[in-house]
Amino acid sequence: MSGEYNLDSGPDPATFAAGAAEPDIDEGADDPVYAVGVGPGNQEYLTPRGERAIREADVVVGFTTVVEFIEDLTDADLLTCGYKDEAEALEEFGERVAAGEAGAAVAMGDPNHSGYQFVGKVQDAVERMDSEIPVRIIPGISSLQMAASRARTPMEDTEFVTLHKSGDLESDMDRLAAAVTADDRHLLVLPRPYDRMPGDIAAFLLEAGADPSLEALVLEKLTHDDEQIHRFTLAELAAHAGGSGTDDTPFSDLVVLAVRRPVAPSSSP
Repeated sequence: MSGEYNLDSGPDPATFAAGAAEPDIDEGADDPVYAVGVGPGNQEYLTPRGERAIREADVVVGFTTVVEFIEDLTDADLLTCGYKDEAEALEEFGERVAAGEAGAAVAMGDPNHSGYQFVGKVQDAVERMDSEIPVRIIPGISSLQMAASRARTPMEDTEFVTLHKSGDLESDMDRLAAAVTADDRHLLVLPRPYDRMPGDIAAFLLEAGADPSLEALVLEKLTHDDEQIHRFTLAELAAHAGGSGTDDTPFSDLVVLAVRRPVAPSSSP
């Protein structure tokens, strides 16, 4: 990837990040840059390995709202950004790790659960400065894992779809439609603020043929002090569809949608 990308026409940084497996660990190779999942916003859910990578870094890059969760854990220089200045922050990050500084890029939750676009951008920024520096992911606890626990939807019985990314979502919505009509799996969905929020997803699922009586849980701000679980039928939740701004939904951007399929009671042995 060249550093220039359009999420509607490509290349998608997530595809770049997933293009090959991580290289084998080589003691003689350059020290890696770490892409660290910092958990769902509560330091109790940050793994010790992730905390060590952040603590030992000379420079840390990430979105401002993510860096704020870990800034008291490190003396590193903090390169914070938003979407508008993300490219500039990552370019500086790449230059500094190429010059020999230890680097960590931080993402909310677990990069494997909706963070591959960010991982791809980090990897591209690093490789353009020094192609010999590997980027390694340190997984974290994600809000998705917390939602599966709260909703009691075992991952092996669940279809997970993330809409929390830029670009076209048609194939992801098709996966949701196929899963909900199969009627044999739970759904866990990471909505996209604010054009694909839980109400919008519920309305789409009903149009795809889902049972209106399915239980739908909107799990909000998981592990935070103001965590809430909102309980609906799918039809009730669809009443909140429409709009594309913060005033058009009763939910924050820190939500996971769980749709539970009916579970037959187990027979007596």
